[in-house]
Amino acid sequence: MLGQVTPPETLATRRVAVLAHMGRREAVVTAARLIEKLAAAGMVAVVPAADVAVLTERLTDTAVVGFTAEQFAEHTDDVELMLVLGGDGTILRGAALVITSDIPLLGVNLGHVGFLAEAESSEIDSIVEHVVNRTYTVEERFTIDVTLREQNKIIWSSFAVNEVSIEKAARERMLEIAVAVDDWPLSRWACDGMLVATPTGSTAYAFSAGGPVLWPELDALLLVPLSAHALFSRPLVLGPTSVITVQLIHASRTHGVVWCDGSRSIELQEGMEIEVGRGEHRLRLARLSQSPFSNRLVHKFQLPVDGWRGSAERRMRHRAGTELASPRRPGGQDW
Repeated sequence: MLGQVTPPETLATRRVAVLAHMGRREAVVTAARLIEKLAAAGMVAVVPAADVAVLTERLTDTAVVGFTAEQFAEHTDDVELMLVLGGDGTILRGAALVITSDIPLLGVNLGHVGFLAEAESSEIDSIVEHVVNRTYTVEERFTIDVTLREQNKIIWSSFAVNEVSIEKAARERMLEIAVAVDDWPLSRWACDGMLVATPTGSTAYAFSAGGPVLWPELDALLLVPLSAHALFSRPLVLGPTSVITVQLIHASRTHGVVWCDGSRSIELQEGMEIEVGRGEHRLRLARLSQSPFSNRLVHKFQLPVDGWRGSAERRMRHRAGTELASPRRPGGQDW
């Protein structure tokens, strides 16, 4: 039946969740193509209930399963993998669905940089082959938990894969925050805000704010003040067991906003205290290749691995009309 929606209790043996950026035509078309190829291999796609109508318009005699976030949480044991089509924002949305489960997430890049993505949309056939044959590995990423307290009572909590950001709510005023690490005072800053990022998030907001790039296999916390009016406001790399406490003090004369991965937020008022530390859960990412992070860094940022000296050497060889041997790495491969 065209666009048939199968209830959860009648699902086939193998199920894969598919999450796409439905606001982008390319993502919808690619998702429909992916779902049909999975169906041809005997697998059933599980998709958000809100996406069913749009996707079924593009499906031919293929069954899909619609779910709400609550239903998905109750049936995580029935899903072996989540495929996400979009940029890092969509992948982070998928992470929020699978973070408390053992379901690995495989990102298919339709965005710009796409550090969290493992494959490109042009590789759909290869992706389906890997999924069907289970020829992928799973790596786990460090996450962070955040708790907001008022008068020693927890009023809000959340998690982040990339970063927790504390930002000023009024453009014309700075935040005044006091920061402590493991209950020891560290500094007081008048600033636009502060980030606490994971190694995964070190290539996101923290990177734009001047923080270092951390290899994702590390377990660490990255603290980055934002435009602090202070002599000491360097980014700091902390151990994985450290706990960072931030308090908005009276001198701020304004309030702030706490954001987790740019999607979950709460207002920060004077006297409230934020505690950030190691996350209870780890994000599981599916990998199709064993390419090192340095290769991903070079590719995503288009880093000139030759450097200016390599370019100069090539120009000199061209002018001399000679073809000299290229410098080689250990093992005999060209740089």
